[in-house]
Amino acid sequence: MRHVSCVVSSCCALRLMGCSKWRAAFNLGPLRAQSKPPVFLAMIFLFTYLFYCLNGHCESSPRPVRDPRNAIRHYDAVERARLSDVPDGDAPPKNISVADTFGSKKFPQAIIIGVKKGGTRALLEFLRIHPDVRAVGSEPHFFDRFYDKGPDWYRSLMPRTLEGQITMEKTPSYFITKEAPRRVFSMSRHTKLIVVVRDPVTRAVSDYTQTLSKSPGLPSFQNLAFRNATAGLIDTSWSAVRIGIYAKHLENWLRFFPLSGLLFVSGERLVTDPAGEMGRVQDFLGLKRVVTDKHFYFNQTKGFPCLKKPEGSSRPRCLGKSKGRPHPRIPSDALRRLRDFYRPFNLKFYQMAGHDFGWDATAHRQGS
Repeated sequence: MRHVSCVVSSCCALRLMGCSKWRAAFNLGPLRAQSKPPVFLAMIFLFTYLFYCLNGHCESSPRPVRDPRNAIRHYDAVERARLSDVPDGDAPPKNISVADTFGSKKFPQAIIIGVKKGGTRALLEFLRIHPDVRAVGSEPHFFDRFYDKGPDWYRSLMPRTLEGQITMEKTPSYFITKEAPRRVFSMSRHTKLIVVVRDPVTRAVSDYTQTLSKSPGLPSFQNLAFRNATAGLIDTSWSAVRIGIYAKHLENWLRFFPLSGLLFVSGERLVTDPAGEMGRVQDFLGLKRVVTDKHFYFNQTKGFPCLKKPEGSSRPRCLGKSKGRPHPRIPSDALRRLRDFYRPFNLKFYQMAGHDFGWDATAHRQGS
């Protein structure tokens, strides 16, 4: 009906201009030169108007606009409701179609760069409660394994975000990768870096426990940790030991990033006081403190905090079965020698980070 009304109105306009005169202007015979320009200008105007009407540009009522933030919130609610049983390195869950409709894919503004078996998975799951955080489910390993795939490939892995949301990823091996600091700096010198650290002795035992669960025939912890058990020489070529020399790895990152660009999260406090540690993380990321103590409860069986069940879910969210494994019994003498080895590195790390984590004053805790 709109198009008909446009045509009718156009015909009326022709009558107002005088249709007989318009026809006369195109009859064979002599034409006065002064009548041509007004007629042609009128014709151009009318045909332009008819063209726009026929293409739907004459609508007077605006179409309803969907709020993309509501769609993203719905996606986030569905994503947060699932159990976090995905082991490190597994593929992320399939995207819901709405996530491909709104927002844009950006390079991460913040990255959890370490450390393995420090509590990085727990931190990421806690952060994903926040409505302004969008994170990759699996570990991209771009800056250590797949850098040759290029930045476009890396960005394609990121979730879509709206204005006011931040993009995050976590790959714990970045912290110990020599090339990673320069590569991250090349992407953006303003990237915020988060390092979850834990007592290096406990971390090494936890690392060994994870490997042992996959390879039951693995040699004993002490056989791998010491080059010479009698002399007590530590084998720093073993990754479970090497990762815990935090000061050495931090030096590499401080060549490219200022100390203010890194946040060191205590893996121990993430267990004993998750809300307090999450407050520090949200402040560092410039986020409102949405994740608080009301989101957590302590699971006595696993020995870890779990997230209270989200709205619409029938059960709470705990980390997967791979988290909270009991540690094998390690001879106390082996643990003491390993603690002595780490002590000077720990002290240097405390000075560099500007915080004493108190690992040398704590006893070995049996639990992954």
